[in-house]
Amino acid sequence: MQSAMALSFSQTSFTRPNHGLGSTGSVFSTPRSLRFCGLRREAFSFSPSNQLALNSDRIQFPSRKSFQVSASASSNGNGAPPKSFDYDLIIIGAGVGGHGAALHAVEKGLKTAIIEGDVVGGTCVNRGCVPSKALLAVSGRMRELQNEHHMKSFGLQVSAAGYDRQGVADHANNLATKIRNNLTNSMKALGVDILTGFGSVLGPQKVKYGKDNIITAKDIIIATGSVPFVPKGIEVDGKTVITSDHALKLESIPEWIAIVGSGYIGLEFSDVYTALGSEVTFIEALDQLMPGFDPEISKLAQRVLINPRKIDYHTGVFASKITPAKDGKPVLIELIDAKTKEPKDTLEVDAALIATGRAPFTNGLGLENVNVVTQRGFIPVDERMRVIDGNGTLVPNLYCIGDANGKLMLAHAASAQGISVVEQVSGRDHVLNHLSIPAACFTHPEISMVGLTEPQAKEKGEKEGFKVSVAKTSFKANTKALAENEGEGIAKMIYRPDNGEILGVHIFGLHAADLIHEASNAIALGTRIQDIKLAVHAHPTLSEVLDELFKAAKVESHATTRTGDAKIKLNTNQEDRRGRRRGDDEKQQPSLSEDLKDISTKPSSFFENIYVGVLSLLSRIFV
Repeated sequence: MQSAMALSFSQTSFTRPNHGLGSTGSVFSTPRSLRFCGLRREAFSFSPSNQLALNSDRIQFPSRKSFQVSASASSNGNGAPPKSFDYDLIIIGAGVGGHGAALHAVEKGLKTAIIEGDVVGGTCVNRGCVPSKALLAVSGRMRELQNEHHMKSFGLQVSAAGYDRQGVADHANNLATKIRNNLTNSMKALGVDILTGFGSVLGPQKVKYGKDNIITAKDIIIATGSVPFVPKGIEVDGKTVITSDHALKLESIPEWIAIVGSGYIGLEFSDVYTALGSEVTFIEALDQLMPGFDPEISKLAQRVLINPRKIDYHTGVFASKITPAKDGKPVLIELIDAKTKEPKDTLEVDAALIATGRAPFTNGLGLENVNVVTQRGFIPVDERMRVIDGNGTLVPNLYCIGDANGKLMLAHAASAQGISVVEQVSGRDHVLNHLSIPAACFTHPEISMVGLTEPQAKEKGEKEGFKVSVAKTSFKANTKALAENEGEGIAKMIYRPDNGEILGVHIFGLHAADLIHEASNAIALGTRIQDIKLAVHAHPTLSEVLDELFKAAKVESHATTRTGDAKIKLNTNQEDRRGRRRGDDEKQQPSLSEDLKDISTKPSSFFENIYVGVLSLLSRIFV
């Protein structure tokens, strides 16, 4: 799911999206050093000397002074609360987003409380990404052990692989319990007050939780997450027609299961079920499988993840009605054409998994008490996660992060948004660049991505008047991947050839979910291709897939230095030789006394030269 924000990292200005706040998308000039970035790095701090000058009809950014909490932060534990409030910060929802915000708030000295009506960890830890990774770890090993040709290529002989369903289910449940306890203990250790009960907004800076408990805070964050979305006409019984919440319990392994939806959730569960012996049928409303991925990646992934496995599919159809199995009858699925709504087919399967996405959990939060109207269930916010009311104005001191605002429904995005909000309420303005947040699908092999797809980038280039280029590299050329007999995969980068801006990176292959972060961090920090292609990667490692990808790009601009006035120099004698070749005859070798003087004034360079020398010597001995 792409963020609604559209930012050009190469420009020194940005356009505020129109949220009905009295602005029609005004363009503001920003400092040249501004970087819209991910997680903890602040964009820039406002002060009387650098505050943006805005017209009266534009949104007024609060100054650094106005962001300060009403009481100075205490160095003791969780900070001292202001006299007029119970807490500096109250967070409604103790999922990954709320947890990240709470820990960062304590670090900033804010007295913090977090309210949870269910269990700490939210969807991700208890019914989502954490237990699903446990199941996928099992499926990956099963898939490898079942591949006789793959094992023989290593010279290994393995007898028939089997599994214990309850043991697999226990592994997933135990992992969720362990992570949930870790999150709880980390907050308790830092002095975060964990309050039990359903939380809701009672009014400005006022929250109710449980039956009659009312508390106040200088600032409030809503982080209530989401629940599985079940379309109309589908009857879920939790046994034969299930959502991801039920599937993660792994109470049964059906012989034939239909999966409605071929996004992240559907793909990952297809990987699990087929590895454990099930046959899978995908039901996809759009005309192609994996519609949210880059088209080229989707095509390759289908060839590797779908076609060779016991998977068939129906595209361009809706499951208009699904009836659970009962009285010895199978699950009945009625399909209609997605465009004409005419009946298409009827399927009879053992089970059906509804993987049609997630819906925000925002009912009963008391939003009407602050005049907030949801949009398709999502709480409207600006780019600083500040909540917008029904009149299009900002609700003071109220923020919403994570799935509940719909900007980017990923657990780590929620955490990043929470940290961004804490930066703001503690006195530092921060704008999170959602295009720098990576996403991953943990199939075997994995899929990962950050930024724009190729069609999105080309559309942006046509609108803004710049060219878009694409660079690719294959895992088949990577030594480490070949050593693992896992050469299937590609890495793809979409970029601007005129200035080296990275617009998007997509990877399909071994450990793609780990590899994507070099690209996402480059986007977050505004690093250009001509700079990052000079970085050194250890050999032989999978990271060289990205190294080759950056080097394959053809950029018109030359490398730049980001270390102020300092020059980038090689740590060898080559630069001196190059200088002499350029006709720099007046350059003389420094005397011994000059060398010693240079060492005494620049000890770091001296030790760096020793380190490089040792590495060079070792390479000559052992390579």
